[in-house]
Amino acid sequence: MVQKNINIKNKKARFEYELLDKYTAGIVLSGTEIKSIRLGKASITESFCEFNERGELFIINMQVDEYSHASHFNHRPKAERKLLLNRQELKKLLKEVNTSGNTIVPLNLFVNDRGFAKLNIALAKGKKLYDKRETMKDRDNKRELARIKKNFNN
Repeated sequence: MVQKNINIKNKKARFEYELLDKYTAGIVLSGTEIKSIRLGKASITESFCEFNERGELFIINMQVDEYSHASHFNHRPKAERKLLLNRQELKKLLKEVNTSGNTIVPLNLFVNDRGFAKLNIALAKGKKLYDKRETMKDRDNKRELARIKKNFNN
C-alpha cells in the first residue's frame, strides 16, 4: 500500500541549528530504495550532508529500510547517497561550508508529483546552548498563550 504524500521530517534540525539558506535537491537512488521511500520507510533524523573530494554532495547516515518484496538484490540501509543540485548551488554551498564552518542539514524528504524523491536541505549554523534554551522558552510561551486564548474564547 503506497501512501499518497510522503513527507519525512527532521524535527531536530530546527532545534539544533539556525537555518540560513534552503535548497531542494534530488537524490540518486537504486530501485528498491525508492520503493521503500514511497512506503514511508525512511528516516533522516541522524543524517547530515558532506562534500567529497570532487565537490559532489552526499547525504550520510540516511536510513532507508530494506524493501520487503525484494530478492537478494536489496540495497544497504545506511549507504551514502548522492544529492543533485546545479553547479552554482554546489559551489556556493562548498564555499560557505569551507570558509565559515557552517554545515548542511536535511530538513525533510518528500516524493514530488512526478514520483521523484526530493530532499529539502539547509545551510545551517549550530546553535549554542543558550540559543536552545531561548527556543524552548519561546515554545513554552506560545503554548501557554494558546492555552489562555482557548480558555478566554470559551
